[in-house]
Amino acid sequence: MAEKRIIMTVSNNLESDQRVHRVASYFHENGWQVTVVGSQNQPCHDYQQAYGTKRLPVWFKKGPLFYAEINLRLFFYLLSHTSDRIWSNDTDTILAGFLASKLKRKRFTVDLHELFPEVPEVAQRPFVKGCWTQLENWILPRVKECYTVCQSIADYYHQRYGIDVKVLRNVPFKRNYSGKSDKLNFDGKRIILYQGAVNEGRGIEWIMDAMPYVENAVFVVIGKGDLYDTLREKCEKDGLSDRVKFLGHIPFAELSDYTNASDLGVCLLKEKGLSYYYALPNRVFDFMQAHVPLLATDFPEIARVLNSAGTGRVIHDYTPKQLAAVINEMLGAPIDHDLYERASEQYHWEVERQVIDLSK
Repeated sequence: MAEKRIIMTVSNNLESDQRVHRVASYFHENGWQVTVVGSQNQPCHDYQQAYGTKRLPVWFKKGPLFYAEINLRLFFYLLSHTSDRIWSNDTDTILAGFLASKLKRKRFTVDLHELFPEVPEVAQRPFVKGCWTQLENWILPRVKECYTVCQSIADYYHQRYGIDVKVLRNVPFKRNYSGKSDKLNFDGKRIILYQGAVNEGRGIEWIMDAMPYVENAVFVVIGKGDLYDTLREKCEKDGLSDRVKFLGHIPFAELSDYTNASDLGVCLLKEKGLSYYYALPNRVFDFMQAHVPLLATDFPEIARVLNSAGTGRVIHDYTPKQLAAVINEMLGAPIDHDLYERASEQYHWEVERQVIDLSK
């Protein structure tokens, strides 16, 4: 029997995309020949996986010309390489995948990691939002197989386009908890950790403003993004360099050691579009696996998980002193490891991945 081949497309440089890595690994483990194709729009480091990877060179690194160029390059790559199935990740690569799948008459799958036209960088720019919305209006009603990250986004696309969207949550591989890591140590102070993109609407500055009122703790920010340099400048200007530490990008293969070294995780999103409002980020489950309580925004999908699992707390008031009071309270509370173990058994990739249809 000929080996089954799947090509998965993304617009990023692959290094931080945990969801794509998990899905690609699952296909590879089940006998598929997998190639994940991304771009060189950001500095690239060595990236070796059990499955195949390819990062396409691009002249333009961001903006409309980047998205036009990467879709053109992906389209010709898909046309010139053999595959039985094309899997496009997010709205920003579906044009190439859709057109190539039609021309080659191959099975086409879309994985929507977010409600793309509603992310803050797009939602606040009417013309740009309109362009992406029109692209979804044209392609998504014609898609027969679609996944997304949570029920709220699945319901949104079903109501808008009448398509059935399967929910595939961003849960991590199951890890056996063996105690705290010593990866982070700042003179014995407690560690408050943000991990993820350092972009607009992530609430990082709220924690920064609260840090003067937080007792014996350091706020650590892992990740890069559009606001990284701006927030580092704010840190220095506000005299917070001893209380806020920016570590930049950490490869996701190493990230769990940092997560396990923290005492409190944060996931505070601003209401800047439906994509954030419906978000259910990786870190909700990453902190759960690490037995680290999570302080999060009271948005529906996040609240549903935390209230059910009991592994965190949702809040509405982000004023510095009130936020600090909640942080101090959570840092002082004991950890019920049995509770986190039960939650971890429910929310992990080996259970979640069964949603994926592996058939040719």
